[in-house]
Amino acid sequence: MLTLYAAKWCPHCTKTVDYLKKNKILFNYIEIEEQPQEIVQKVIDANGGDDWVVPTLEYKGKWREGKVFNELELYFDLKKIGII
Repeated sequence: MLTLYAAKWCPHCTKTVDYLKKNKILFNYIEIEEQPQEIVQKVIDANGGDDWVVPTLEYKGKWREGKVFNELELYFDLKKIGII
């Protein structure tokens, strides 16, 4: 299942959640600020090793770094990692 690392205050995260729900893509929502350091570190590593960025997606070991919401770009990235 797709994992979405996000923050409730992040508008790009909210738009990503809405997109996934609208397109009936099942996902596990992880509130990044409530996670232990080892989970946060995985997200930091997926985003280049400097800091965590949300929304970050993970599916079967394939990561999509945190980005500004763009529906078309999200579609192609989900296709690339095998969700669509």
